[in-house]
Amino acid sequence: MPEQPASPEPHLPERLARAITLGGPIPVAQFMAAANAHYYATRDPLGASGDFITAPEISQMFGELLGAWCADLWVRAGRPEIRYVELGPGRGTLAADALRAMSSTGLRPQVHFVETSPALRALQAERVPGAHFHDDIGGLPDDCPLLVIANEFFDALPVYQLVKASDGWRERRVACQDLIFLPVAGKLVPETVIPDGVREAPAGSIIESSPASVAIARALATRLVKQGGAALIVDYGYDGPAVGETLQAVKGHNFANPFEAPGEHDLTAHVDFTALAAIATLAGGAVRGPVSQGDFLGSLGIAERASTLARANRHEGERLAEAHRRLTSPADMGRLFRAMAIVSPDWPEPAGF
Repeated sequence: MPEQPASPEPHLPERLARAITLGGPIPVAQFMAAANAHYYATRDPLGASGDFITAPEISQMFGELLGAWCADLWVRAGRPEIRYVELGPGRGTLAADALRAMSSTGLRPQVHFVETSPALRALQAERVPGAHFHDDIGGLPDDCPLLVIANEFFDALPVYQLVKASDGWRERRVACQDLIFLPVAGKLVPETVIPDGVREAPAGSIIESSPASVAIARALATRLVKQGGAALIVDYGYDGPAVGETLQAVKGHNFANPFEAPGEHDLTAHVDFTALAAIATLAGGAVRGPVSQGDFLGSLGIAERASTLARANRHEGERLAEAHRRLTSPADMGRLFRAMAIVSPDWPEPAGF
């Protein structure tokens, strides 16, 4: 009997709908993780033709200043052998700019990227030839200090949501009917898991947590304490615990319904910097910040760098001024985006804090 051809794998919405039909509504975190895994694996989402733009794509100044931050710390640490690590490196633009700035000080480290998207890995390999790739931080080298950059990495990690109902706090889950996904209230959760400051929030209130983010921050801090080095986290976020939903979807540079067309939107949530700092401190790391991105880049000399580039490229002056404004203005990325460092206790104080 001739072999039957394999049935094509259903698209993500159909797979999620089938899972929900068989097992019931799923946690928001599971929905977000599945949607983002498909989204990033199947496209280059960055730039004017994509869905969003990140700081390194706005201007070379961002990556250059982060590279200078690494180089300065390396010099004051005694110029040890180190590895440069980037978590979620996008197109590799930040790394290329940072490595160029580092090389001017004599720092030419081996490069390691934590990236799971085949589409983005291909772009990163073009931009940074010779980079080593890892699916998670567990595969990173453990034989020397690490200088780690995580720019807009933690915001894409899945969040759990709890919603306040008339009878207490319930886990928020995602249900489905005819490929229409919508959030619903699930089972009650023990009141002891709710932070003291938000327990009495009014009905309808939502709080979020990201165990995945906390686990990665703990693992990073543990490595840095053992190996030496530092991690710089730049992302949009807040000081938790806080009440309010931050889960959002972006498509074509516009906001979209995060529960519509899973896998076709970029899903993100604001980062709880308090939670990351607390777990890093418990692991023995020295935490600095967070401070606003505007203040951080300002202290690293972005205004001076913009002026230098404008003098060398007079026809680019207006574009550089606009990039400077977007990266540092409180009305743009300057206030919402924040910078925080986790440093080995044996390493010098990092610049910018």
